[in-house]
Amino acid sequence: MMIEATSFVGECQKMYDTVVIGSGPAGLNAALYLKRADKNVIIIEKEYEGTGQIAQSIHIENYLGFQGISGMKLGEAFRQHVLSLGVPILEDEATEIVRKDAWQIILASGRIIEAETLIYAAGAVPRELGIPSEKLYQGKGISYCAYCDGSLFKGKDVAVIGGGDTALDDALYLSDLCRKVYLIHRREEFRGNDITAELLKKRKNVEFILNASVQEVYGQRKLEGILLDDGRKISVNGLFIAIGSIPLSDIIKDYVRRDENGYVIAEEDGITLSSGLFVAGDVRTKKLRQVITAVSDGANAASSAIQYMKLSEKRW
Repeated sequence: MMIEATSFVGECQKMYDTVVIGSGPAGLNAALYLKRADKNVIIIEKEYEGTGQIAQSIHIENYLGFQGISGMKLGEAFRQHVLSLGVPILEDEATEIVRKDAWQIILASGRIIEAETLIYAAGAVPRELGIPSEKLYQGKGISYCAYCDGSLFKGKDVAVIGGGDTALDDALYLSDLCRKVYLIHRREEFRGNDITAELLKKRKNVEFILNASVQEVYGQRKLEGILLDDGRKISVNGLFIAIGSIPLSDIIKDYVRRDENGYVIAEEDGITLSSGLFVAGDVRTKKLRQVITAVSDGANAASSAIQYMKLSEKRW
């Protein structure tokens, strides 16, 4: 039985123990842990029935307990689990966050919701190439996650775009699965780990294409090849874009420390510089950004928030 999110028209409370921003795996699991601790929690999500980037993964095989499932189905399972516990999900967009006696979340609808604690799990979005047909082939050969979708291209030819650690790691991972891996970078030298680059040079099925960029992709119902800026055409079944992500952290920038790329600097406990503000998921600094690590982040941030509220009660 499907459980619908409450609309909240005219019935949204003003004060909560915790507001969770973002209904991806991190936010949903944070809300689950808070609800099980008997906390009054609400999730705010700007996308209609949103479950985060997980929905873009065609096929997930590395999440324990699920031997092959689409990202959309797994995300929906997460969402339904949380809704079944009675956690409300408000479909609205947080436009401003203010710290006063409590955390105030100002929404696009004009509502203002307050909470003692705030878990920010809005995530990050993949940086796109910006070529004309990119969106047309997303999920039809173009992917932004080699670990999520790489198994779909076993024994096939693929290309990876990028020169950082993620691109190099993706190419190395795919070289164990695919017949041929083209690593395309717009510069002569990589920004990523030299050791990984040297390992890739030793792989017979890996070919470097340097000082080049992808101008367009083509195919019928799915991706069949890429066009480089020097006019070359390369036939591939898959294109993995690994040119970085954009963390959605601007709205909390006044309350946290961020690295040079905009990720919130926080450890696994999700604790930030500001009392009662915790971060979870892809928005924070960490090595691996996967569904499993996002879920873990949500649990850790919720635990930190619960501990914070316990200490606040003792002070009073």
